[in-house]
Amino acid sequence: MNAIANMARLTKAGATLAWSGARFFPEDTKTSGPLAVFGRLTAPLRKGTGSGNEARLSTALTSLGPSYIKLGQFLATRDDIIGRELARDLSTLQDRLPPFSKDEAVKVVEAELEAPLGTLFTEFGPPVAAASIAQVHKAKVKTADGGEKDVAVKVLRPGIEQRFKKDLDSYFFAARMIERFHAPSRRLRPVAVVDTLAKSVAVEMDLRMEAAAISEMAENTKDDEGFRVPVVDWTRSARRVLTLEWIDGVPIGEIGKLKAAGYDLKALGADLMQSFLRHALRDGYFHADMHQGNLFVDAEGRIVAVDFGIMGRLGMKERRFLAEILYGFITRDYTRVAEVHFDAGYVPRKHSVAQFAQALRAIGEPIMGRPASEISMAQLLGQLLQYTEVFDMQTRPELIMLQKTMVVVEGVGRTLDPNLNMWVVSEPVVKEWLENQLGAGARIEQAAEGAASVGRFVGDLPKLLRQAERTADSFAEMAEDGLRLDDESVRRIAQAQRSQDRWTRIGIWIGALALVAIAASAIF
Repeated sequence: MNAIANMARLTKAGATLAWSGARFFPEDTKTSGPLAVFGRLTAPLRKGTGSGNEARLSTALTSLGPSYIKLGQFLATRDDIIGRELARDLSTLQDRLPPFSKDEAVKVVEAELEAPLGTLFTEFGPPVAAASIAQVHKAKVKTADGGEKDVAVKVLRPGIEQRFKKDLDSYFFAARMIERFHAPSRRLRPVAVVDTLAKSVAVEMDLRMEAAAISEMAENTKDDEGFRVPVVDWTRSARRVLTLEWIDGVPIGEIGKLKAAGYDLKALGADLMQSFLRHALRDGYFHADMHQGNLFVDAEGRIVAVDFGIMGRLGMKERRFLAEILYGFITRDYTRVAEVHFDAGYVPRKHSVAQFAQALRAIGEPIMGRPASEISMAQLLGQLLQYTEVFDMQTRPELIMLQKTMVVVEGVGRTLDPNLNMWVVSEPVVKEWLENQLGAGARIEQAAEGAASVGRFVGDLPKLLRQAERTADSFAEMAEDGLRLDDESVRRIAQAQRSQDRWTRIGIWIGALALVAIAASAIF
């Protein structure tokens, strides 16, 4: 029954995309079988192709509802799967939907916070913004001194969990069918891709996770100048409701208002880029949706980020990799950049460091003589990630998300300062991080960690020696009395003997003989 329902949902989605005239497969994809038949049958029904593929895709996915908007946004970060051009077409997909009623929002708030609305807020207004998963209301709460303050209340759409569950079921169904019947697509691991999307959506639909993300970033950036995040109201937050400080700031995309207010646009552009790099390198935790709608400038001239539903993490290995790469390109030390790839294990040792450095030079040199306004760190990183496929570098989803976010951040930075020099702005942040990681202080800390590891090992030595002694006694006993198998081993061998699968019998006996060989080699 589920298969029939999934087929019905997928057929509807396919028909909608086909009717829109949008191209939703990479250009080099050769369709065959049912897909090819479906394409021929729907060809006469398709709309004209007057508008670009980007607009047609956006319209079709928006009409299919919240889960398809999220699918499109997710795939926009995975050009390793859908190709660079299609990912670019999806990158501008807007997460906007008509709001649901205030009455429905009130029901959700009261149910989640287990209190009447009047005891929670002194005022609760209509929605001011609506997206695929939630919408935001402006409200007021009492303060400790008896006054009032504005807050933003984010409320999940009613029934959104059930809607996503149904659509995700159909995505998993499609992914399994693709892996089963289309062998060339297996290398893209469709089921794993859908699983990643499902986990991401699950986090987004638990607003306590977003509150935790804001809290973590607030802790990371508490001493940073030029950047901050809203304060979470934990007493009025739950799984489906999130209450935050209301940000009275100028949207960073409204350049005219920023100029009229007297803000230094060049400084804002530099602050934005440096803040992003600090979060990625220093903290290994960054806001992965830093478009203009999620950024404001407050009265003190600080950039304030909102909407922490999509976050990115980098391990120390990826952070070191990123910093070394950026600094290597800044200093034009291509050999060092190549060595970093090999040291991180991203490029197999069977390849030549010198040849890889030559390839990196081919990427880096063409941009060095260009005007500052034409230099893009994100584009360079994207070219690097694509070119490394030639050298058998495995796809790194976390680096792709970083690169996609960097594209957006660069775009916002350039609207503030068209001549923003990404290399000059980023150099002090990257250099400082590398010095902190490779300097004397860091080496002392690493030595202390090593000493602690040695101490733990020495502390465990008595236990290890006792285990070794027991093992030696067992081997000696085996040598004197022969090999003894426990009851379970005997039962399994007997069962295997009765079985018609002779390979199982052979495998078990080989295992048993291997034990004898190990014992003999240990004793003799």
